[in-house]
Amino acid sequence: MWSNLHPEDASMLGGYDILMRTARNAVLAVSALAPDESAAKFMRFGRGQRRITGRIARSAATLDRTRPTVWIHAASLGEFGIARPVIRGLKEQTGCNIVVTFFSPTGYEALTRHPGDTDRVYYLPLDTRRNARRFLDAVKPDCAVFMVSEYWPNFLTELRRRDIPTFLVSAIIRDNGPFFKWYGSLFRRSLRCFTRIFTLDPRSVENLGRLGIDSATVNGDPLFDNVSLVAATPWTDPVIENYAAGRKVFLAGSVHVDKDMEIVCSLCNSRKGDTPFVIAPHEITPGAIEALRSGIKGEVRLYSECDGATDFSATRALIIDNVGSLAYIYRYAGWAYVGGGFTRRLLHSVIEPVVYGIPVAYGPNIERKVVASTMVRLGLGTVVTDAAGLERWFASLRDDHGRLAYIAKKARKFVEDNSGATPRIINHIARTICGKN
Repeated sequence: MWSNLHPEDASMLGGYDILMRTARNAVLAVSALAPDESAAKFMRFGRGQRRITGRIARSAATLDRTRPTVWIHAASLGEFGIARPVIRGLKEQTGCNIVVTFFSPTGYEALTRHPGDTDRVYYLPLDTRRNARRFLDAVKPDCAVFMVSEYWPNFLTELRRRDIPTFLVSAIIRDNGPFFKWYGSLFRRSLRCFTRIFTLDPRSVENLGRLGIDSATVNGDPLFDNVSLVAATPWTDPVIENYAAGRKVFLAGSVHVDKDMEIVCSLCNSRKGDTPFVIAPHEITPGAIEALRSGIKGEVRLYSECDGATDFSATRALIIDNVGSLAYIYRYAGWAYVGGGFTRRLLHSVIEPVVYGIPVAYGPNIERKVVASTMVRLGLGTVVTDAAGLERWFASLRDDHGRLAYIAKKARKFVEDNSGATPRIINHIARTICGKN
């Protein structure tokens, strides 16, 4: 497999492969143990890796091979939001098979329950040389599409060896990224395996040029197309409508059990019941639910327990204990807080709420998030660093209807100006796969 590589590259990939095989064995061994709550997500991932390539081979054998097959990989559900409008467009234009893989249990579990336009959904096998070969033998993709920052050297090397067109979508290549570090040779090699890289900004194209890569195009963010599609989709929820009782809700989405939860609970407690709060934890675990119950002074109810309920008069907060509905629930909000901004890299989608024309607050770690930074500059997003900051932000906006109307108008223009990336990606991929078949 690596016989045509430079000796240094072959040695590097060989060492990486040993590391990944060791990691695979460790994952399988640990996942066989009884899980504690903190490791539940890891356990689900580990169990999904057991005998994975054999299961994929049996499942993929039933694909309709009269149609081209597109393999799309996303790390988790957030990145899949970028892929969703691309998938719909490819289905409409080409009728192709869509095979989706995830690294995270959250995305895998959500899509297996609601597959939509996808034909197969799998966990991505761990990136060993053998797994890459067996996966591609089974799926037989006509092209592969990776979302955002997925650089798996064995898979990418094998795709390139087989001359399978491979695309990277919504890439951001920063000046201080690992590609420019002394240890970045494996990352640089991975980038060179892509047939075409669609970037979010011109600077990324310039940085790729510094690496000798001229196959990049500034394209924009398909997430804007996805959220516009979601917002235009008719959708109602009787539980939230009964709880809100005609009022706009404060929606805290993808809230982590850290500073996020602390400041959201503080704001909820300070409002004395004058605003309905809906909170969607990032991880739906007993620990997250208990943290909310103990942090909020008043009745906290789980969405799953409210089917048919009509009396929410004593309820201070409603917790969304399911996955996949958050982007739709934002339509009931008048103000939003998006979690993950107190972590190093995990600020979640700020585009999902802004498409509904509502102001958004989030934690301070946004230097890696182009859209979040742009929203701050435009006055659509606000960085908060503590509970007092979130309270000041909300208090200044809650009853300022003129300002809320101004933000709504500006938000609509922001989304409109940044939409349209998806058709360019779809057309490029469609030409590629139709030309091969």
